[in-house]
Amino acid sequence: SGPGRDYVPVTPSDATPLTTPAIALYVETGGVVSFVSATGATRTVAVSDYGWVLCGVRQVRATGTTAAGVHAVTLG
Repeated sequence: SGPGRDYVPVTPSDATPLTTPAIALYVETGGVVSFVSATGATRTVAVSDYGWVLCGVRQVRATGTTAAGVHAVTLG
């Protein structure tokens, strides 16, 4: 892998995965982020303002996500 090549704004969705999987998420306004990891596990984490989720992510779920300004860090 390597450094991210782009920040892509994310609209949380229970039905639609990310177009390009993320190597991490950046969160502008803290809260809870519910996501499906690169391995397919559903995870829920609390994130502070201007925080990071340092995990491969396939999907950011609407159910359970209260954080805002979520961006996917992508390689492509």
